[in-house]
Amino acid sequence: MRYRTVGAVGLLLTALACGGAGRAGGDGGSSEAIAQAPAPPPGEWVSLVGEYATDSDTLSVLEDSQELYALFWKGGGQSLITVSDSTFEMEGNGGLVTFRRDPGGKPTALGIGEQEFLKLSLGGEEGQTFQITPVRPPGELREEALVAVPPEEEGEFLPSDLVELVSLDPTIRLDIRYASTNNFMGEVFYSSPRAFLQRPAAEGVVRAHNWLKERGYGLLLHDGYRPWYVTKMFWDATPEELKNFVADPASGSRHNRGCAIDLTLFDLATGEVVMMPAGFDEMSPRSHADYPGGTSRQRWYRKLLRDAMEAQGFAVYQDEWWHFDHEDWRSYRVGNEVFAEIG
Repeated sequence: MRYRTVGAVGLLLTALACGGAGRAGGDGGSSEAIAQAPAPPPGEWVSLVGEYATDSDTLSVLEDSQELYALFWKGGGQSLITVSDSTFEMEGNGGLVTFRRDPGGKPTALGIGEQEFLKLSLGGEEGQTFQITPVRPPGELREEALVAVPPEEEGEFLPSDLVELVSLDPTIRLDIRYASTNNFMGEVFYSSPRAFLQRPAAEGVVRAHNWLKERGYGLLLHDGYRPWYVTKMFWDATPEELKNFVADPASGSRHNRGCAIDLTLFDLATGEVVMMPAGFDEMSPRSHADYPGGTSRQRWYRKLLRDAMEAQGFAVYQDEWWHFDHEDWRSYRVGNEVFAEIG
């Protein structure tokens, strides 16, 4: 079962605005006001968190401030009071929520009265990489994209000044997904794992990284400048209902201009990448920048990243918590140079 992200998240945010779930799903206020990440939820709750659906409604089970909530997408929600490992009472109406599990103990559904909500698999569970089935063979798309011509643009633009991020600060970490098969198409797009941005944007990323280091975190980059032909491959490969996650090559991507960055956080003390409410490149409602589900800790990390980037002139792309556009993106042309051709 798939949901168009804009509509699905709209339903969740409407439900949250109704106030039925109390404070559930908030980012916990400013990350400056809360110096440390919230404690993780009780271990027995982790597998319960997620989305569950019937033919007529969907609900999110989420954790907030060490409390579990059921948030109905059509509106309203309830705090869940523990009765047993698999049974909870809905605060206010006294109804019972019972989780069904497979032989390995993983939740597969939850029951509320006579209604059964099946747990949804949105494609990026437990750290897995979300993947699509391309609508056409990638090899065929690559051949077409390499001979295609980027859009003509009118107006005055600054000369390109792409700079490699790690040349400015080698403590920034890289996990360039499109230089491997560990990405949403399972194909290699780049010849080497490198990240470039136009200089003002690159310097802003370095400043954000330094601000985060003072708070015990660092930046891990997934993508920066992207040749236009790769954007065309993404667009042509992606099913219609998921195209809000890829840029239309007719106008080009802000990645093509060297002014968009995909990134996340890692913990300086442990070196581990933090867990966000959704994985990188997951094409689901969980990826929305204001998705209210997941856990307090995950949403706090997402807010910390957003605070760091917005302070440096970046704006988050609402459908993707990991994607940030620099304020100068209109000043640069769409580019199509491959990495080996960059100064």
